[in-house]
Formats: sequence, C-alpha cells, structure tokens
Amino acid sequence: MSPESTQQSSRSAIQMARSMCWHCQSEVGGEYFCKRCVKVQPLSPDLDYFTCMKLPRILQIDEKALEETFYELSRTFHPDFYTTRDESEKAISLGNTALLNAAYRTLKDPFQRVEYLIRLEAGSAKDIRSAPPADLFEEILELQEDLETYRTVNPAEDPETANQLRAKLQASREHLESRLEELESALFERFRRWDELQGQSGHDGIDPRPQKDALLREMQDLLSHRTYVRNIIQDLADTLG
Repeated sequence: MSPESTQQSSRSAIQMARSMCWHCQSEVGGEYFCKRCVKVQPLSPDLDYFTCMKLPRILQIDEKALEETFYELSRTFHPDFYTTRDESEKAISLGNTALLNAAYRTLKDPFQRVEYLIRLEAGSAKDIRSAPPADLFEEILELQEDLETYRTVNPAEDPETANQLRAKLQASREHLESRLEELESALFERFRRWDELQGQSGHDGIDPRPQKDALLREMQDLLSHRTYVRNIIQDLADTLG
C-alpha cells in the first residue's frame, strides 16, 4: 500500500510546515500529500511531540493510542516508500520520520515524557540537573567516603574491613533503591494531579496556571532527586558487582 493511499481516507490532525505545497504551490490545508501533485509535505518544525502524536498534553497517556498513531504515521512517511522519489521528497520523508521517532521515543518513557513536558511548559531548553534530596545529603556524603575506602582496600590483605564495608554499602544500596521507588511514586501521583488540572482548565473560572507552575516545580525537583539517586545506585552496582 502506498503512503498516499494510507492517508486518503482522513485529513491530518497535525500541523504541516506550510499551507501551500512546496512543489506546485497549491493549497494543502493540512493534508500529508498535495492533492494536485501528490508530493509529500513536511511536518512543521515547531510541532510539539504531544501534538505530533495526536495526544493531549497530559502525563498519563493512552499508550495504545500513542503506538497506533506512531505506526500509522510511520507507514505514511517511512523512507522506504520514497526510494524512487526525487531528492526533495526523500529529504522530507527523512525529516518527518526523524520527528516521529523522537516524539515516540520521548513520550513512550514516562520520565522522558515528564521532563519534556516541563521543558515545554516552562519554556526551558536546559537539562534538568541532578541534586540529592535534602534529607539524604549527610548519608550520601558518608556513603561516598565508604565507597572510596572500599575501592582502596585489598580484600586479600584486610578481608574483615572489606567485608564490613561491603555489607554497609549493600545496605545503603537497598535503602536507596527503596527511596528511588518512593520518589517515582511521588512523581506518578503528580502525573495524576497534572492531568486533573489539565481537565479543569478554564471550566470553573479559576486560572489553573499558578497551580500548574507549582506542580511543574515539584516534578522538576523529584526528577532531579531521582536522577541523582539512580546515579548513586548505579555507582554502587558497578563497585559491588
């Protein structure tokens, strides 16, 4: 089945880069292909990933709908369908496919999804930096000292110290893994709250923006703490084996 026939039965719900065909200058009005010259049209570079995947800007997404949209659009724009087309159409196919792949990969993972949403809503292009939870700061400092000591101890020469440190580090690892679960649970609870605010937007006459901004800051802090704790856990795993 050709990409044109895949798209004939419905109009695109996604924003295209131009309102006129790049090839024949006919009005395209949102279709993936020009009705006159049947050339594939580029997606808008300003398209956000949620809109690209035809999803509302929420965090508890319909993963089945995401997958169905991805495969539908992939069949429409996949470069394999454009091997005999001119260079312009090949380039458009590659560009559209790259955008679809990035959108799907980001939205499929809940943690990449929320990080992307924060950037989108807060208008920040910077990565979310990792930082330790305040209540774990002293514990992590001690843990890092124990890690350094453990790496310098020769088990053959001082097995007792090595075993004691290993047991202590393993206990710290288990505690941090438990804390990681708590951070992720807290983050998922805020997913629910965000989606509720999205559903209420403007319906009761109350501006939800202040609540949304506060929630975005909370989720950013939780993501920052999660990344830090995960890195420490990975460091422990690499050291302990």
